[in-house]
Amino acid sequence: MDTQVTTKFKIFKTVNEVFEAIIDPEKMSNYWFSWGTGRMEQGKTITWRYDEYNAEVDIHVLEVVNNRNNRTIIFSWGGSDQETVVTITLTELEPASTVIEVIESGLRENDPEIVNKMIDQKEG
Repeated sequence: MDTQVTTKFKIFKTVNEVFEAIIDPEKMSNYWFSWGTGRMEQGKTITWRYDEYNAEVDIHVLEVVNNRNNRTIIFSWGGSDQETVVTITLTELEPASTVIEVIESGLRENDPEIVNKMIDQKEG
């Protein structure tokens, strides 16, 4: 069984704006989590807080690439019981349009909740 979830969508912002909106916790707190302890930088471990769920999660930033031809952010999260790897790739289509592709891999195929988790991650 393929234990990864892929989501792809287009946003009408420049690739630089989208990249910053993902790695900067102040910007990301406007649409995803309540607050984060730092920018996503390769090798760092940061914490994201979700006040509405009374939850925190540690993010282990594995790779951050920001150059003209490649904008990629890779991190792992989920803890020792179910750590997964998230790969975010940004592709500029035109000056003010970016395709965001998010792949989350490492879900356990024998997990009785795998279908629900995959659906939740696809929508998240």
